[in-house]
Amino acid sequence: MVHSVESFDVRVGAADSGPSRPTAMPRVAYFSPEFGVSEEIPQYSGGLGVLAGDYLRVCADEDKPLMGVGLFYHLGYFRQHLSGDGWQQESYRELTASELGMEPVGERPIMLPLGERNLNARVWRQMVGSVPLYLLDTVCVENDDDLRFVTDRLYGGDTEHRLRQEILLGMGGIRALSLAGERPVLFHSNEGHAGFLALERIRQLVEDDGLNFEEAVEAARAATVFTTHTPVPAGIDRFPKEMMGRYFQPYCEVVGIGMDRLMRLGHFPGEPADAPFNMAVLGLRMSGQANAVSHLHQRVSRKMFHGLWPDLLEVEVPIQGITNGVHPRHWISPEVGQLLERYLGPRWDVFNGTDWGRLRAVQGREIWDARRAGKRRLVADVRQRLRGAELERGVPDGELGWTETVLSEDTLTIGFARRVAEYKRGALLFHQPDRLKRLLLNPERPVQLVIAGKAHPMDDQGKHIIQALSRAAQDPELRGHLVFIEDYDIAVGRMLYQGADVWLNTPRRPMEACGTSGQKAALSGALNCSVLDGWWDECYDGENGFGIPSFEEEGDLSRRDRLEAEALFQILEDQVTPAFYGRDEEGLPTRWIERIRHSLGTIAPYVLGSRMVSDYVRQLYQPAAAATALAEVDHHQGARQAVAFAARVGESWPHISVRARSIPPRGLARGLSYGEELVVEATVDLDGLSPHEVDVQLLHGPVAADGRLVAPHMEPMSVDEQHSNGLHRYLGRMALATLGPCGFTVRVMPRRLNRDSPPPEMPATVARPLRLLR
Repeated sequence: MVHSVESFDVRVGAADSGPSRPTAMPRVAYFSPEFGVSEEIPQYSGGLGVLAGDYLRVCADEDKPLMGVGLFYHLGYFRQHLSGDGWQQESYRELTASELGMEPVGERPIMLPLGERNLNARVWRQMVGSVPLYLLDTVCVENDDDLRFVTDRLYGGDTEHRLRQEILLGMGGIRALSLAGERPVLFHSNEGHAGFLALERIRQLVEDDGLNFEEAVEAARAATVFTTHTPVPAGIDRFPKEMMGRYFQPYCEVVGIGMDRLMRLGHFPGEPADAPFNMAVLGLRMSGQANAVSHLHQRVSRKMFHGLWPDLLEVEVPIQGITNGVHPRHWISPEVGQLLERYLGPRWDVFNGTDWGRLRAVQGREIWDARRAGKRRLVADVRQRLRGAELERGVPDGELGWTETVLSEDTLTIGFARRVAEYKRGALLFHQPDRLKRLLLNPERPVQLVIAGKAHPMDDQGKHIIQALSRAAQDPELRGHLVFIEDYDIAVGRMLYQGADVWLNTPRRPMEACGTSGQKAALSGALNCSVLDGWWDECYDGENGFGIPSFEEEGDLSRRDRLEAEALFQILEDQVTPAFYGRDEEGLPTRWIERIRHSLGTIAPYVLGSRMVSDYVRQLYQPAAAATALAEVDHHQGARQAVAFAARVGESWPHISVRARSIPPRGLARGLSYGEELVVEATVDLDGLSPHEVDVQLLHGPVAADGRLVAPHMEPMSVDEQHSNGLHRYLGRMALATLGPCGFTVRVMPRRLNRDSPPPEMPATVARPLRLLR
């Protein structure tokens, strides 16, 4: 409920929260479709899985009460091979859980409904330090032949195959935890693939605790945490209603609802009943706490999902920003790790426990020697991998002498390793091939470029990018300076992070949600050269790496790419290579070394996985655990009361009215000045609701030409008196903290907004014609 804006003009005349105390972590079940635990267990495709693996490792190091839940893919993710003309080809290796050291959980598989049939799944336990990871496997004799292939490979198959996998991950994952005797307090869905876990918890609450569907939704939501990693709507799984009906109609009958009610859990407000079911919307509707994975991604996500909370300002959309971090000891070079331990102590990798200023005492020669050790390994590894790939393609051994001279330990080395997708622009430097050749072959300041990456098996556009890169690397004139490494995995990434001098990242801003590869490279002393996207947008300070300008205002993507390629070349030619090759009398690149020291001191403490986990505990897990306790009190009376309250709000909301006016300060004739305080009075008819059931808020700020408030401040208003006719008088104060036209409006919000069935959409904030007070 929003009152129209009152406007006035302000002229020039005579306004951080402290740190939160650390809190304990409740027991959390962490669901993810992939886990990058190690290179030997290919149950990951890229950043999402590698992050999940790091999350488990950090929690294990800190003895956090976490458990992982995923699927065991018998074919894993593919091995990459390039044909003679550079086209990506995929192969798969059959894996068994027992050969990978996993132990079975229980004597029999779990069983869950899959439409009109039952799906059985064995449960395996893989220990990641002290953290158990439970993986579900459908290769069971109890299954029909086609259902044995549900867990065949990661991100394979058609839409229906993905739906089956996601039902198993979410709903089967809850049953797997019960089989294992686990009793988590919270359920964390790492992306939307595991979102169906909330439906299984609703079923349990209906069948076992006697709640109705809406009460079960409220109780399940309180204990659910959702992390979105997707910066574009196209990256979200959607399932057609007809398919959802085939798999979930029996479920609807069990929990006592119609199919349309279930579909609304995956719809934006106002979408037609037959719109596809959106897994990200399900994740947000069914989570009490939600986050994006960087602060820029938080802004992108709030805009993308604003339609779920149309009555809130975009900046109020309840998606927090928690920037990803990494498990440092898993990625850092041994030499740099030893250097940090020597100067910072054995617990340098623990957030808030280290004085990073002590890096000032490290000698430049020590930093440089540690860096060169990583590069020596990179050169040797690249040569060995190139030779092996050529032999596999049938090239005679006698023709491979050139592989022994590829790369040099003394040459500036740029690393680039990514999942190959068009928006990541792995070929951005190739927009000017002649200029790239001059850069690489400069006789005084040569550069070498090492690239790795896989395209999704169905992504021909990505495969064409790989083919172009591979063909360029086959140029006899360039192949000593330009290398494409096949079969990108954790081991290849670690080798590049530890050996590259510069880590290149060129996404189209703001399409990189976070991107942790640059964090891992920075830990080993590489300098980031990146578009200000994802984590780099908040960590770059002008001296700890290089920032590539982004021309987002350019609507022509081809022209934008050319502009940003030009800017990148200028940075490499005018800033990067001079700093790297400038040497002192001892042969040390002192300017470069000081940038490394500054990069380590400013970036490393921020990207520690322990900082990330601490943020999750403080910002998401603790509030979710408190909400869960309230919902569960006295056999879920908290959830029942919340649903009853939402129903009362829904009945009263259309009848609530607001009248507001400003009470000007004494001496209004002289005009209002910056910094003065204005009192606002609002008369509110709550239609039977009590003042303690609503928040009455004063919004104020600049007024745009169309009469709307721009980035308004919010001040709570306090009830001053109640009239006999049911009206309530509220007062609020606002400091005039902006120049020029500004205004205010008053809105009423229910104390607790039920995300699944919010009050009717409030009218947009439309200003009256500006009334300037002079």
